[in-house]
Amino acid sequence: MTSAATIRVHASQFPEAVRRDLLASWRTRRVNHKFHYDSLKQTQKWLALHDAHSPTRYDDDCLATYDRAFTETAEQIKSKAIHVIGLGCGGGKKDSRLLTLLQARGKNISYTPSDVSTAMVLVARRAALKVLPAENCFPVVCDLATADDLPALLATRHPSLVTFFGMIPNFEPQLILPRLARLVRPQDWLLFSANLAPGADYAAGMRRILPQYDNPLTSDWLTAFLYDLGVDPRAGKLSFTIETGGLGLQRIVATFHFTRAGCVDVGGEVFQFKRGEGIRLFFSYRYTAERVQKTLRKHGLEVCQQWIAASEEEGVFLCRSLGTAAETETGKRQHAVPATGAPWAGRGQKGGIR
Repeated sequence: MTSAATIRVHASQFPEAVRRDLLASWRTRRVNHKFHYDSLKQTQKWLALHDAHSPTRYDDDCLATYDRAFTETAEQIKSKAIHVIGLGCGGGKKDSRLLTLLQARGKNISYTPSDVSTAMVLVARRAALKVLPAENCFPVVCDLATADDLPALLATRHPSLVTFFGMIPNFEPQLILPRLARLVRPQDWLLFSANLAPGADYAAGMRRILPQYDNPLTSDWLTAFLYDLGVDPRAGKLSFTIETGGLGLQRIVATFHFTRAGCVDVGGEVFQFKRGEGIRLFFSYRYTAERVQKTLRKHGLEVCQQWIAASEEEGVFLCRSLGTAAETETGKRQHAVPATGAPWAGRGQKGGIR
């Protein structure tokens, strides 16, 4: 392994853009989720939360479900060369597993790990280099929410497998789905996971999973953003609610409510808060398998195959562009994919926090 790495940094993560997004978070009272992963302290708090609440730490079936999804996805891809694009790659463990399976099937593989965090991109690159040579790895740092030229930025010569694990709940669907759709060309695939609301009653399922968010570790992680910028911990309290968001989907929302007036200085700009005002720190959408299929179809994407957790709290979905999926053998056989009970549905689960 060489002692240096070449990384492309998109303008959406240049210092001036990050500052703009931070100020916009305070002006709109809606925090961009990327700022919860900025510091080492925030990362450590998130890891503690993940260790306590993610089934990947205690449920072997959860890992088996992803393995099943990855194995069957690798079997679906017939092209000799494939470029994996890991959007929101994090540490790249899932992407690395996919690369290993694709390599085992004799594929010529290349990889673009992409995240808002330079550190995470480097970690994902390091994991990938156990599978492929450095010249086949093309790391990119960018913000998916604000980068308007993603197709050009992530263009590949070979067919692509775009991965998007644990990310879709934290984006407005009407923002992220058109962006994903533009990345999936007729020869490409999209593989992503979505947090689901369990059971036949959507509202009841949302109430059931609320404790996965409304707990001390989640509160400690989310409020670190405020406290690190000088907000007095005694200035308010955090609450978790269920509300209807984009496209009629429901989501968990974390809001910090100020119980007394105060102010915060962010990069020389002072923001005043009155008693009773709030700032939204976080949201997480919950889908159902049916809602995933319906929502994606509105944006030109077709679910070809899915793996649903036994708990019905997590799903992994393999998709293609709508026209392409209809033309493939898989698309013909699974044009309307059942929510559960399908012969290709896997079993497993994952926690509700990204």
